[in-house]
Amino acid sequence: MSILEVENLTMSFADKQLYSDASFRLNKEDHMGIIGQNGAGKSTLIKIITGQELPDEGKIKWQNGTKIGYLDQYAESAHDLTIEQFLKSAFQELFDQATLQAKYYEDYALNFDDELLEKAGKIQENLEAHDFYDIDTKINQVMVGLGIDALGKDRQVSECSGGQRSKIILAKLLLEDPDVLLLDEPTNYLDVEHIEWLTEYLNSFRGCFMVISHDFNFLENITNTIVDVAFGKITKYTGSFRQALKQKEAKKEMQQKAYEKQRRQIEKDEAYIRKNKAGSRSNMAKSRQKRLDKMERLDPPSDALQSHFKFPYIELLSASTLTVKDLSVGYKTPLLEPVTFSMSHGQKVVLKGFNGVGKSTLIKSVLGIIPNFGGSAKFVDNAIVNYFNQDLDWDDKEKTPLQTIQDEYPKLEPKTIRQRLARAGINAENAVKPMHLLSGGEQTKVKLCLLELKPSNFLIMDEPTNHLDDETKNALKKALQTFPGNVLLVTHEPDFYQGWVDKIFDVESVRIQK
Repeated sequence: MSILEVENLTMSFADKQLYSDASFRLNKEDHMGIIGQNGAGKSTLIKIITGQELPDEGKIKWQNGTKIGYLDQYAESAHDLTIEQFLKSAFQELFDQATLQAKYYEDYALNFDDELLEKAGKIQENLEAHDFYDIDTKINQVMVGLGIDALGKDRQVSECSGGQRSKIILAKLLLEDPDVLLLDEPTNYLDVEHIEWLTEYLNSFRGCFMVISHDFNFLENITNTIVDVAFGKITKYTGSFRQALKQKEAKKEMQQKAYEKQRRQIEKDEAYIRKNKAGSRSNMAKSRQKRLDKMERLDPPSDALQSHFKFPYIELLSASTLTVKDLSVGYKTPLLEPVTFSMSHGQKVVLKGFNGVGKSTLIKSVLGIIPNFGGSAKFVDNAIVNYFNQDLDWDDKEKTPLQTIQDEYPKLEPKTIRQRLARAGINAENAVKPMHLLSGGEQTKVKLCLLELKPSNFLIMDEPTNHLDDETKNALKKALQTFPGNVLLVTHEPDFYQGWVDKIFDVESVRIQK
């Protein structure tokens, strides 16, 4: 049975066609993954089916009474609540009923109206049916599962980082237990153990869900159907992620064969028409021309713009490049025991540990962006550092990638900037589109393009793979592998760094236990 029907969906932005006359259904038993390259229109699709954006054409029909839970990739929270208060708000309706029940009992004590006892009894049945008295246990399970417990229940949501808030909002969404979950890149801020917990949760989820993700291992473990958004089309495949890829490849081969067969026939007919448009066979030539005019031309399988990265290197003649000694980091209080480590020339190091443990804080302290509580971090004198910050913050989101880079490098010709953006995977249309209209992956590509314009010998990369599709991740991995200088990397994806880094520093092992 269909929970959601998408029919004849057409959507475009400026000159870019996202989808044309696309249709698919979300069934009650579907654990659906949504795949596609950065900018293909995956997040826009979710916004359309949740009513946040209106399509050019088409119909979106939800089954009546469906309770929808939606997490987008830019989830924010302005609530001035503690984490515990925020998560308990997932059960606000039950708390309101419990308050009403208490009022009924108070009123009964005054007038002994049996009708009040009856109303209180019905509320009691509802509270028990919804496990009201186990709410604290449920909240604790989800907090531990997603690694939020490390932040503490009494911490203000407003004090948390963007990634931490995303995890907290995801936790609230799961606690609300909707009929349908719509998740846009839910693993972006999760570490391996928390992704495993979310995988188990989704596999046992009683409803259906749609998940946008570039984490293909995650998709393989949670899906039984895949929707591919590519080249103006939305195609649904039955089966796991890998099965879907096989079906997609087979379809691509069939399309290529049909295109080549049609192209050969067209060339044959056109040659015949040129040769015989005058003379005894002119009628036959005209007949073939009419057939060509009526023919629906097939398109060859399309290939999206591929990303290529190369970070320019400045020679550094020094054996030691970074020395960190007894560095105590945090905000109001230290997060970690004093940290000591060093990096030698060309060494590539990963900082490992669950989100919230202090990896980004450690990096910002090393760079001097935030003050520390003691100790020191010193780069060698000739070190030139290039820093990738995971937050997609821009001074002016109305400016285009072209304008943003022009502001940073005013001597660069627009033609050169366009070429560099294209090399990073940003096409001509997106190069002149306001930054806030680009997908998370496209904005990340712009940030990486900016990094490529600054020669350096020390790259510090804080979660650079968030929002990126698999092809772009591979291009970035290759660029970091071949970079002659140092790389200090934070990532929650072991597949991205396994096999080429020199050292893994487990930040969790020096975390201050609370």
